[in-house]
Amino acid sequence: MLTDRLKKRMSKDRAMTTITMRIPVDVVETLKEIAPHKGFTGYQTLLKAYISEGLRKDESQFLSAPSARLIEALRKRGVSDAVLEEATKELLAA
Repeated sequence: MLTDRLKKRMSKDRAMTTITMRIPVDVVETLKEIAPHKGFTGYQTLLKAYISEGLRKDESQFLSAPSARLIEALRKRGVSDAVLEEATKELLAA
C-alpha cells in the first residue's frame, strides 16, 4: 500500500525549486562519465537519482512507523511471518 507521501513523490507535476551546491570538479566529471552507463541523459539526473535513493533509505529508517520497524527487527531475529501477522491483526483490532 502506498503512503500519501510516496503517492506525492511519484507525481510528475509536483513543484520544483532550484538549489545551488558546491561539488568538487572531479566528482562532477565522474558523474558525467557514469551517467550514460546507468542510462541517464546527464549528470544532474544521476545526482537526483542518488539523492532520491538515499532519501528513500533514510525515510524508511527514520520516518517509518515504530511498529513497522519493530516488525522488521523481529523478522530479522527469526519471528515467523505468521506470528507477526497475528500480532499485527491483534494490535489493529485493539
